[in-house]
Amino acid sequence: MRTLCASTLIGEFFVIGFAGLVAMKSDDLTSATVWTVCGIGMLFSVLLCGMITRPGGVQLGWVLQVALLASGLVIPTMYILGLAFGALWWASVHYGRRIDEVKARWAAAQAEAGTSAGG
Repeated sequence: MRTLCASTLIGEFFVIGFAGLVAMKSDDLTSATVWTVCGIGMLFSVLLCGMITRPGGVQLGWVLQVALLASGLVIPTMYILGLAFGALWWASVHYGRRIDEVKARWAAAQAEAGTSAGG
């Protein structure tokens, strides 16, 4: 799960950065505001890569997905990207957990086979 989720989060890191470049064209926002908000989002996405397997890591990832979707209020294209990354996040968590379960069963079967062969 960690690899799939981290890949999604790194993709979001870049999307947030590019969204900041687009937001710079807005006359309503100062560059300090844009880069403070985007910088926090980018930092959050990178830090989540290391926290994803810890308790609450997946839930914090969902918080980032909601924030990404909410950024559509400033940059309408982010509604589409927010939905896309929300779907990627769901898939990363769902299929990542399934992969982890299969790997655990395989490791247990290998350990059992090693114990049977050695005895």
